[in-house]
Amino acid sequence: MKKHYISTMPKLLGYFGLLPFIVPTVFLFFDFGHLDMWRHFLLSYGAVILSFVGALHWSFAMLLHELPIDKQRWSFLWSVVPSLAAWISLSIPKFYGFGLLAVFFAIALIRDKQLFNHVDLPGWYMPLRRNLTVVAMTCLLIAAYLGNGRQYVYMI
Repeated sequence: MKKHYISTMPKLLGYFGLLPFIVPTVFLFFDFGHLDMWRHFLLSYGAVILSFVGALHWSFAMLLHELPIDKQRWSFLWSVVPSLAAWISLSIPKFYGFGLLAVFFAIALIRDKQLFNHVDLPGWYMPLRRNLTVVAMTCLLIAAYLGNGRQYVYMI
């Protein structure tokens, strides 16, 4: 069984990396004059981070020599899929873009869990990834909901 000990650096970087998800989401509830700007910040940051999450699998495929060749190939292939989904999310209406990012964050977490079950990754990796993913997805889904015409209720 893998330990859930987490080193300080990944934890700090991971949780500070949530600020660009949380801050725009909070402003969606209070700064009605700039809703499009806050939603843009959130969508673009979500796309960048989803690309980063996918790229982790490129490095896993290169560095985890215990991966069977078929899982290594799948990791290389999978590593580019989140970037493509992120790119598409920036090119479609924001409501769908937020939803697409949220779905792919969930899929990426599932892929990470599958990999975690087969290779020797640090015990802190999955708990951190789960926590970060839950917060990111929550912010993205809130932005999708508030941007689907519901923000105008708050302005009246």
